[in-house]
Amino acid sequence: MTAIELRGVTKEFPGVTAVSDLDLTVEEGEVYGFLGPNGAGKSTTIDMVLDFVRPTEGTVTVLGRDATVDSVEIRRRTGVLPDGFSVYERLSGRKHVEFAIESKEVDVDPDAVLERVGLREDADRKAGDYSKGMRQRLALGMALVGEPDLLILDEPSSGLDPAGVKDMREIVTAEADRGATVFFSSHVLAQVEAVCDRVGILRAGELVAEDSIEGLREAVGDGETLEVTVDAATDDVLDAVRAVEGVDRVDADGDTLLVSCDPGVKTRVIAAAEDAGAVVDDFHTSEASLEDLFLAYTEGEGVPTRREDAGTTTDESAVRSEGVDG
Repeated sequence: MTAIELRGVTKEFPGVTAVSDLDLTVEEGEVYGFLGPNGAGKSTTIDMVLDFVRPTEGTVTVLGRDATVDSVEIRRRTGVLPDGFSVYERLSGRKHVEFAIESKEVDVDPDAVLERVGLREDADRKAGDYSKGMRQRLALGMALVGEPDLLILDEPSSGLDPAGVKDMREIVTAEADRGATVFFSSHVLAQVEAVCDRVGILRAGELVAEDSIEGLREAVGDGETLEVTVDAATDDVLDAVRAVEGVDRVDADGDTLLVSCDPGVKTRVIAAAEDAGAVVDDFHTSEASLEDLFLAYTEGEGVPTRREDAGTTTDESAVRSEGVDG
């Protein structure tokens, strides 16, 4: 069973199309990273999954149920950490968790929940006195109440220190191991890369890429860059390297050649540079970071939405939506 399925979903606000003909599938038990620049339609998509707003067109199915018909049952089985979570300042951390327990109608020890998110010693403090990171931990704890089948985490590492980020990552991994589905929206790309099985990238309300991190690298065609440091990156050296079969692109950063090429031609690249008169001082290979891939898909042109074996691409001429948050 799929955990989240959107088919032909469009959401229009007055004068703005926030989401356009969106097809999205999140499989049961996977950790799915949901990325996109501000205004791409991420928050609107999450709001439709939770039935906070209704789609103008299309269908939204969550945990096998129609999101617009069975929203109460869906929310009972879903834990949500919203972006910009606000606490009840006069209530203690324990009272917040107890409220979540009562809302879910489950039998859970609130202290065990607070212990899991590192707030056991601060359980009786007013949440209004919590730091931003502590409030984020509290929101995560409330989302975890009742072992939900689906976790929706919107910017979960916001305000967390490195120890908190590590704890959050371990909790996400543990929830996935338990069998929960995690829908993980974040601007912190390193966190997405660390925990997600697949990533979807939204641009101007359209899904422009969806794959594993490695699949995205392959589709961009910039999965690896060979960096070759030479004594002088002359035009002759650059031309010689560009002439090597299997080399896609060559740029110079000072006396370092940045070569996008097939893995099997690295030795030929180095030999070509030396034959052109260069002295090779050093070389190494680096993979494209998720940040590089994100920029390629959200700012580049003509990038396929899937790896070629999926057989689908998309027209990237859509106009960016303005004035719609996330």
